[in-house]
Amino acid sequence: MKLLSIAVPCYNSEAYMRKCIDSLLPGGEQVEIIIVDDGSGDSTAGIADEYAEKYPGIVKAVHQENGGHGAAVNTGIKNATGLYFKVVDSDDWVNLEAYQKILDTIKDIAGGPYTLDMLISNFVYEKQGARRKKVMKYTKYLPQDRIFTWEDMRHMGTGKYILMHSVIYRTKLLRECGLELPMHTFYVDNLFVYQPLPSVRTMYYLNVNFYRYFIGREDQSVHEDVMIRRIDQQIKVNKLMIDSIAMKRLDNKRMRQYMLNYLDIITAVSSIMLIRSGTDENFEKKKELWKYLKTADAHLYRRLRFGLLGRCVNLPGKSGREVSVAVYRVVQKFYGFN
Repeated sequence: MKLLSIAVPCYNSEAYMRKCIDSLLPGGEQVEIIIVDDGSGDSTAGIADEYAEKYPGIVKAVHQENGGHGAAVNTGIKNATGLYFKVVDSDDWVNLEAYQKILDTIKDIAGGPYTLDMLISNFVYEKQGARRKKVMKYTKYLPQDRIFTWEDMRHMGTGKYILMHSVIYRTKLLRECGLELPMHTFYVDNLFVYQPLPSVRTMYYLNVNFYRYFIGREDQSVHEDVMIRRIDQQIKVNKLMIDSIAMKRLDNKRMRQYMLNYLDIITAVSSIMLIRSGTDENFEKKKELWKYLKTADAHLYRRLRFGLLGRCVNLPGKSGREVSVAVYRVVQKFYGFN
């Protein structure tokens, strides 16, 4: 069995996918790289086949009709034979030294008496034009270099949460929890991390800057203008996250609190994007999103609506919306996203 399966979802990725794949190849026979060509119209498919032919024991090329990022991740999971599973987007890449340390850690744990559900590492915002690179670390919140549980985690404040770039899941856990990401939907990376969390019992944190997250292309899904254009997809993901926790009894209080904080951030981002659009139609969609939350779980609604972020994004009137956006700008600059 391979130690690690790495899915690389590709859609018209000819301009940058080689950098991504080349950064993954040093894993050698310990890994399998599953390049998922999601119905590309450029030379992506040919590049994928080229790598699969050149590295037959390491690279798989899978071709499918276009189904979006979520469908490509689903295909990666279905084709994975590795003990653990990682997603690396085709415009991102990984750091070699950190990569080797992660593989060594997985190998050591796999040979030991304990089962590890989720491995966490740092990621770096490779933001185009930025002089200072923001590193997302978890040293203040997670024990290092050992297996731990939810009880060992310290409280993560607003703006600190674990993203797809940070995680490596046990492959069997993803299958057993029934993870199935929606097709033709952006922003499913949040669902990929969020939905399996109730199945996670054990974690391990390596303080290494493994994943390099490129951000800055105008057509990128996290670009603010693009998020506003695709706001219905953001709302869809937000509602699916609500469904993942609403009215569910999660025995572990710290896990539930973490999931609440995560949902709080995502709902605030959805609300701000709807405000930023400036249209009456989207103002109504914001109201409808909060109504959906209230209908799904009244207690959950009260926790989020009357928390700091919920109050901030629901200030009344035009002046209230302007204040909400101003606060968002400060947070945006501090955390370096979008």
